[in-house]
Amino acid sequence: MSTASIRIIIVDDHPFFRQGVAVSLSEKGFTVVGEGSSADDAVRLVNELRPDVALLDLSMPGGGLSALLTILEASPELKVVILTVSESDEDVLQALRCGAHGYVLKGVRAAGLCEIIQNVVAGERYVSPALAARILTEMRGSGAAVAPSQPVAEIADAIHSLTPREEQILTLVSNGKSNKEVAREIGLQEKTIKHHMTSILQKLQVRNRTEAALLLREARWQS
Repeated sequence: MSTASIRIIIVDDHPFFRQGVAVSLSEKGFTVVGEGSSADDAVRLVNELRPDVALLDLSMPGGGLSALLTILEASPELKVVILTVSESDEDVLQALRCGAHGYVLKGVRAAGLCEIIQNVVAGERYVSPALAARILTEMRGSGAAVAPSQPVAEIADAIHSLTPREEQILTLVSNGKSNKEVAREIGLQEKTIKHHMTSILQKLQVRNRTEAALLLREARWQS
């Protein structure tokens, strides 16, 4: 799906931040169809505009989680991405349990946010890597199903199957960098990074970059 065909609403009660996100996404070719500042606005905009993606803050009048639950009950096909300053483990877990497709910290760069949105629309789920690694233990401790969940030897073998270049790229991805940022840092083209990421996901037998980053972090914890 091209960026122009991805219709987005942004709901955040800080107008300057909200407008800045809208401008950044529009400059990248996305179609921002509506903006709001409260849970009621979020529900209304989804009902009226039928977007593909809703970017929601957590701390808005009426509550972002409340809006998330109401929206997905009526529009389960909608992709909802939480865009927030909260690094609370409980906020991350609650958002995921309520059906959020992504949990992104507001410090994310425009290029990174654009890539996340495209990946979410393609069917992936995303949690900022700095948060994902931290909540992995808690999710497992609660009995929640979360990938990856493999024996130590299998994890080590999977990571060792990567080439040095692939492990370098995965390390940068696990630090929260987008494909474009990785390409710039190591002097390759973005399409080459995408090719490497496809190979990494296949070798590690995971569904997306977040799971791959978790597997790498787990391997390093166990080493």
